[in-house]
Amino acid sequence: MVDLSSITFRQKAFSSANSFRNTKKFSCRKVRFPAYLASVRGPVCLSMAITALLALSTTAARAQALVPSKLYLAGRDQNTKKDAVQVITKETAIRDPVQVTTRETPVVTKKDTVQVITKQTPQVSRKIKISEPIRPIARYSYKTPEGKKESAPIITQYYPKQIVHPFAKIDRHLDPKLMHAATIAQERAHAHSRSMCWHYVKEALLASGVIDSRPKSEYARDAAQDLVRNYGFKKLPVKDPFAAPIGSVLVYGSNRAAGHVEFRTKDGFVSDFRSATPSRRPLIGVYAKL
Repeated sequence: MVDLSSITFRQKAFSSANSFRNTKKFSCRKVRFPAYLASVRGPVCLSMAITALLALSTTAARAQALVPSKLYLAGRDQNTKKDAVQVITKETAIRDPVQVTTRETPVVTKKDTVQVITKQTPQVSRKIKISEPIRPIARYSYKTPEGKKESAPIITQYYPKQIVHPFAKIDRHLDPKLMHAATIAQERAHAHSRSMCWHYVKEALLASGVIDSRPKSEYARDAAQDLVRNYGFKKLPVKDPFAAPIGSVLVYGSNRAAGHVEFRTKDGFVSDFRSATPSRRPLIGVYAKL
């Protein structure tokens, strides 16, 4: 006899086992579904990486097409700068042709301006010279103690620079007493003229012993004849007052004026006053006693 209870128990156990298996399959599918997605993600990333590499390779090929075919590596700094300038100029020429023309135009304007300035400068530097009229020298007229009229030039200009005149030389052929007479006249002379030049020269010649008596001529212009005729003086071959030797007597005058007489000193001229320059009257001659 078959036991029904054991059969039913076995059937229940088999049904429970089948139900357990079914539940296990479904539970494993739930757990393994994310792992399947992970397995699919790998090929997708690989395909994306391949497309990125292809894009980079195409861009690199385009960049190589723009780079010039020949590169010179003589100087690193200069050549790199030149290459960069060449690439930039090519791109700007292709993209903006108007910029190239605008860069060239300022150079032309600069050249034009320089040429205009160089042409105009000579015109500005020209100056018109105006000739000034020659004015006569003003003179001061006065009367001498003897009642005669004389005149002297009036100085209207001042020269700040000192005028250097040559020093007089000593002539050993002349009488040494003449040098002593010049020093005596220089000691007795004044700063300004007193219209007594011939009187002071007479006194100096007498005091030094050059002459023994007083000359009788009154005017200074007559001193030359008086000294030559009566006192043994001779006329020296000198026409420049600065070239006269020390101690010589210089006589000036004209037919209308009284004239002037003075000694030549080392650094100037002396009569009744001291002067660094000779008289402006016409020179009659230079006289000395040998």
